[in-house]
Amino acid sequence: MNFFWAFVIGGAICVFGQLLMDVGKLTPAHTMSTLVVLGAIADGCNLYDPFIEFAGAGATVPITSFGNALVHGALEELHKDGYIGIITGIFKVTSAGISAAIIFSFIAAVFVKPKG
Repeated sequence: MNFFWAFVIGGAICVFGQLLMDVGKLTPAHTMSTLVVLGAIADGCNLYDPFIEFAGAGATVPITSFGNALVHGALEELHKDGYIGIITGIFKVTSAGISAAIIFSFIAAVFVKPKG
């Protein structure tokens, strides 16, 4: 049943993003930013962690999870280190994902010839 809910919830987030682009006429960048902000707001309201408990990978794989990770890390470090923790917490939690995106983008750029 866990796989079912992960599929349904993850798919629903993706459908929402697609609707933002098709019906709302938002660009992919605006859609991605909207989903990140929604994930951040949900975590700030303590709604995203129960969502992860219910949906598992359906809630942790989509881009909304990045917003969740930003706010979650910032709040965690704020309580631990004070106001400087807001900045350090953001990078502490998301550094692996950001580093992987940069490295794999570079590798793709080296081996793939762009069209046009």
